[in-house]
Amino acid sequence: MIDLYYWATPNGHKITLFLEEAELPYTLVPINIGKGDQFKPEFLKISPNNRIPAIVDRDPADGGNPISVFESGAILLYLAEKTGTFIPTDIRSRADVLQWLFWQMGGLGPMAGQNHHFTQYAPEKISYAIDRYVNETGRLYAVLDKQLSNREFIAGEYSIADLAVYPWIVPYEKQGQNLADFPNVQRWFEAIKARPTTIRAYEKAEAFKDQAIDPEQARDLLFNQSSNTVKR
Repeated sequence: MIDLYYWATPNGHKITLFLEEAELPYTLVPINIGKGDQFKPEFLKISPNNRIPAIVDRDPADGGNPISVFESGAILLYLAEKTGTFIPTDIRSRADVLQWLFWQMGGLGPMAGQNHHFTQYAPEKISYAIDRYVNETGRLYAVLDKQLSNREFIAGEYSIADLAVYPWIVPYEKQGQNLADFPNVQRWFEAIKARPTTIRAYEKAEAFKDQAIDPEQARDLLFNQSSNTVKR
């Protein structure tokens, strides 16, 4: 049994997508980031960076005590290795999957996140920042589109690379992107969107729709942290 500490964000969706695909039993533990649940001591023991998602695997492969993992990319890799699914075993294909997983973690996620921040949450609409991150998001979409020009999925076979990237493409309109400009991404996106496992994973998020984060509250809880936040 996996305990998934979750909120309905792109990074949260990554893990429900995997768990549904792998048919692993799991329990959702809601962490309402709009109310500050991520700062509770019991959650910080599992996720010291006060971010969702995080998991506790109560049945690890070594048969020992439960294992907790934070950071969505690390969770995907842990679960792929636990189940032997969605990651190749041969060295070349595995490297391909991992480099695109890290591309999402180090590129698409952070850049799209800053895109969301400056277009939706920032108290001032700073044109330079908006243009910077909308354009960089578009550049990354173009990189992905080129990668998908000769393959069905990002690294060939469906993998944790696709599971990591897809949730960050879902809010493409909020990111100022038009999928018609990226036909290979659009084809890939529609194929994943139609998967029964994807539908089930996103149905899990429906329970949280009435608890959307208020932008004013988000600025206080999510964007005004400093070293003092960690120290106290």
